[in-house]
Amino acid sequence: MDHTVRRGADTEPPRETDRQAIHPADGEAAATFARLAVELHEADGVDETVEAVVQFALQALNCTYAGVALHTRGSRPEIAAVTDQVVADVYNLQIDAQAGPLVESLRDRTIVLIRDTTSDNRWPDWAVKVAGLGVRSVLDVPLAVGANGQSVGVLGLYSPDPDAFGADDEAIAHILARHASVALATARREQTMTRAVDARKLVGQAMGILMERYDLDGDRAFAILRRYSQDTNTKLRDVAQQLIDTRKLPGTAEPRTERRTRP
Repeated sequence: MDHTVRRGADTEPPRETDRQAIHPADGEAAATFARLAVELHEADGVDETVEAVVQFALQALNCTYAGVALHTRGSRPEIAAVTDQVVADVYNLQIDAQAGPLVESLRDRTIVLIRDTTSDNRWPDWAVKVAGLGVRSVLDVPLAVGANGQSVGVLGLYSPDPDAFGADDEAIAHILARHASVALATARREQTMTRAVDARKLVGQAMGILMERYDLDGDRAFAILRRYSQDTNTKLRDVAQQLIDTRKLPGTAEPRTERRTRP
C-alpha cells in the first residue's frame, strides 16, 4: 500500500566531512540546542517543525537518513517527514505489518536500538527487508510530552553502517527528541485551534446564507446544517463549505424547511 510522504529537501545526505556532530559534554551543546529551540519555536506549522528536526538530526548525529512519524488517533502513524525515500520504505514496512522498532517505540514510548539489521532477530522479516535497502543501524526515539508521556511520535535515525550509534548518539537524540516533542505538540495544538476557528467562521457564513434566504433564526439555520451533516455523514465544516461554494446543501437543491410567514 502506498502512503503519502512529505519528502525533505532534495539534497544529498551530508558527507561525513560535512558533519558537526555534537558531544553531550561539549560546552557548545547547550548553545546549539538553544539555537534549535529558537528555530523550532519560529517554525511555521507542523511541516516546517518536523523538517527542522530531521535536518538537525542529519547534522548533529551519526546518521545518514532521518525521519519523523507522528502519532494519530487512528491505528496508522502518519509519516510526517523523511530525508530520503528509503526512510519511507522502512516506515511503511512496519506500518503495514504493525510490527517493528517504530511500532514498539511509538507504543511503549521507549528508545529502540538495532545495532545491525543483519543479525537482529526481534523482527526478522522486517530486518531482512531493511538490510536489503542498505540500512544496517536503526535508532528510534519516542517523542512524548506531559507527565504521563503522551505520545507525539517517533524520531527515526538510520545508517548504512553497522553499530553506528553509540552512547553519545543516544544522549543527543534524547535531547533532540525532548525539544522536538514540545515543539510538535505546540504546533499541532495551534493547527487544531486554527482549524477550529476556521470551521466556526465557515459555519457562521453558511448559517447567514440560510437565515437570509429562508428567513430563519440562528437556531433553525444551525439545526439544518447539523441535520444535513448527520444525514450525509459529512463533517459540519464541509457541509458549510459546500453551501458557501454552491449555495446548495449536500444531496439536494434546497433544504427541507418551510419559509416562515412574515407577519
